[in-house]
Amino acid sequence: MKPVVTIEPNWQLCSDCAVRASAVCSSLDAAELREFGHLGRRVHFSSGQTVFSEEDITTSFYNLLEGVMRLYKLLPDGRRQIVGFALPGDFLRMNISGRHNFSADAIGAVTVCQFAKSPFGRFIEDRPHLLRRINELAIRELSQARDHMVLLGRRSADEKVAAFLLGWRERLVSLKRALDTIPLPMNRQDIADYLGLTIETVSRTLTKLERPGVIEIIHGGISLLDPAKVEALAAA
Repeated sequence: MKPVVTIEPNWQLCSDCAVRASAVCSSLDAAELREFGHLGRRVHFSSGQTVFSEEDITTSFYNLLEGVMRLYKLLPDGRRQIVGFALPGDFLRMNISGRHNFSADAIGAVTVCQFAKSPFGRFIEDRPHLLRRINELAIRELSQARDHMVLLGRRSADEKVAAFLLGWRERLVSLKRALDTIPLPMNRQDIADYLGLTIETVSRTLTKLERPGVIEIIHGGISLLDPAKVEALAAA
C-alpha cells in the first residue's frame, strides 16, 4: 500500500504545527519558514507501513509530525534489533554513506514532513542557524544512542525494563504531554527487540513489577504507581 500524500501546500500548515518548537525548523523566522514549507510535503503512513528501508539511497529527509516510528536493523540471521523509537519533532536524515543505515516503520498512523535531499541541501547552505539546529538534534540522537548502548550492556532484565519505562516517559514529557499513564504504542515484541530480551522476559518482568503494586498494566500502556521504586531499579 502506498502512502497517501496530502495536496495542501505544506507552508500553509507550518505556522500551526504542533511540534515546531522541538523540530528542525524551530530556528527559522517567519519568512524562512514560508520558504522552507514550500520544500516539503506532508505524507501519511498507515500502521505497519515502511517509511524507508535500510541501505536505500537517501533521497529525502523526514521530520516526524504525528505518531511513532520504530527504527531497526535486521541482523544477518534474520533477527531484528530495534535501535530507537522516533517521536514527533524527530528529524531523520542520512548518514555519511548517503544511505539509510536503518529501516523505519510506522507504529499506528504516522504523518511526516518529507523534504527532497537536494533542495533541502541548497536551503541550508547559507543558514548557519539551521545547521546549528541540525547539529543539536544530531547530538541529542548520539546521546540517546549511548544511553541505549548502556541499556544493552551488563544490566538485568528488571533494570532494562525499568530504565526503558522511565526513558520513554521522559521523552513524552519533553513533548509537554500530561501523563497520568505512560502510553506504549509499541508492542511487547518491539520492547524486547529494543532491550535485547525475549518477549517472554519482557512480559514476565512487567508482571513481576505489577504484582507488588509498583506499576499497573493497563490497555495501551503502563501506570507508574510507585515511581520511586522504578527509578531506584533503573539506577541500580
